[in-house]
This record gives sequence, C-alpha cells and structure tokens, in this order.
Amino acid sequence: MGFLFAVDAEKKEVIVSESQRGSNKIDFIERISRDDNPVLFDAVQTLTSITKAPEFDGVLFKSMNKVCQLVYNKHVESIQ
Repeated sequence: MGFLFAVDAEKKEVIVSESQRGSNKIDFIERISRDDNPVLFDAVQTLTSITKAPEFDGVLFKSMNKVCQLVYNKHVESIQ
C-alpha cells in the first residue's frame, strides 16, 4: 500500500488516499488542514511542484514522496 497525496489549495488541505500497487482503485483516507500539520502541507506542495517542473526528475520525486510518506506516518502516530 502506498499513500497518495494532493493539495487542495483553495481549502488549504492535504488530501490523503491510498492505492495498492498495480491497482487502479484509489481509496480516500482523510483531509488534513494546513493548520493541523503545516509540515505535511509544505511537503506535499513541494512534491506537487516537482511534478510541474519543466524537466521532471524521477529520483527527486521519489525522494520527496518518501518524505511525505514519513511525515504522514508520524502524523498518524501522533493522533493515536
């Protein structure tokens, strides 16, 4: 399972979903407000900006995605 992240810039939230490898099915998990986790919000914004770069860098994308995964996992741990 891998988490998928997106930014809702209008609402200033991170949208978290998950999908199994090789599957086209995406399951919504939650929305996290920027106020509730500004580090995650900024990390996902950076991840998004990497995808929009004129010359996409896959290695950089994978590294930033790992950062987002780590920050989200820490977020989940902190609310349990």
